[in-house]
Amino acid sequence: MSAWVLPDHIADVLPSEARHIEELRRVLLDTARGYGYELVMPPLLEHLESLLTGTGEALDLQTFKLVDQLSGRMMGLRADSTPQVARIDAHLLNRQGVTRLCYCGPVLHTRPDRPHATREPLQFGAEIYGHAGLEADLEALLLALDCLEATRVAPLTVDLADARIVRALLAGVVADPAALGRVHAALATKDATELDQLTRDFPPASRQGLLALVRLYGDSRVLDEAAKALPDTALVRDALAQLKWLAGHVEGARVSFDLADLRGYSYYSGARFGIYTPGASDALVRGGRYDEVGAVFGRNRPAVGFSLDVKELVGVASRPALKAAIRAPWLDAGPDAASLRAALADLRRTGETVVCVMPGHESEVDEFHCDRELALDAGRWVVRAL
Repeated sequence: MSAWVLPDHIADVLPSEARHIEELRRVLLDTARGYGYELVMPPLLEHLESLLTGTGEALDLQTFKLVDQLSGRMMGLRADSTPQVARIDAHLLNRQGVTRLCYCGPVLHTRPDRPHATREPLQFGAEIYGHAGLEADLEALLLALDCLEATRVAPLTVDLADARIVRALLAGVVADPAALGRVHAALATKDATELDQLTRDFPPASRQGLLALVRLYGDSRVLDEAAKALPDTALVRDALAQLKWLAGHVEGARVSFDLADLRGYSYYSGARFGIYTPGASDALVRGGRYDEVGAVFGRNRPAVGFSLDVKELVGVASRPALKAAIRAPWLDAGPDAASLRAALADLRRTGETVVCVMPGHESEVDEFHCDRELALDAGRWVVRAL
């Protein structure tokens, strides 16, 4: 095998796309900062028990593992940053009030989580800790929508669900984890035949409710249908009411519901959302409430957040117009060298990109699309149109 062949689903990012990814990263972080979110940078590598505690089997299977040569302990390369940010909130910051944190960095997956996906996403996310009310859920959702709007992604569809509905239907059901996993899989694929077989020994109310979930997806009428088809329990009523409240505050995006949606990480504990746009193979953003994620770190704080892959975002975000650059002569040791150096420094300080042309390379491809040049005119360096 050639030394320069990369592993499957791992790829270099070349200049044009890398520039777009970096522009999107800056826009996302600036948008989060506008809401008061503070940037944190968790490590890529952690002790395995810290990285995976409380996250469930799905994240465990997605995590690369290795042995630390210093301590001999098992280490993991993060597959998701959310548990790390929960650890930071619980142990390092330890604030009593509301804490807003954001991050953007690479994560690694043992296998792609969808067709044609990379195993090295660049994960951006935002988390809000310390508020149990719906205001935090709404802020996370609105911030996610503003992030996509700021990166020129449209049109958008917000798909809402609530993890408590399935949990309420499974309460009191006696089944091993493997059997419950098959139930979750059947719900996710809306396989009514498989679900009918899997739930044949469940209590009647649970069985009927789970079978009803398979068809409870679509527009706002889904909530009215759910109120009739699902058991009339306080938890189900509360979940449906909260979904209706959240949907009523969404502007500029279509809203749909899929009450059987269980995709994503297993730590969601309440309302959850996915945001879709044409051209993306799956949800571009996933988020929601995950109050239990900090409990394993000794501090069970209310928490809501979302994440997205900037590398996937670059495929659907409108590319901004490239800021044209200035072409300049190569800095030599001639009599005008000092004034040329000063002119270059002044232009770059103002944010201009100035590309000095190497001797003998005047006809090469211009990656920065220079539309002006720096030229000597009557003893002064001036910028003029090409």
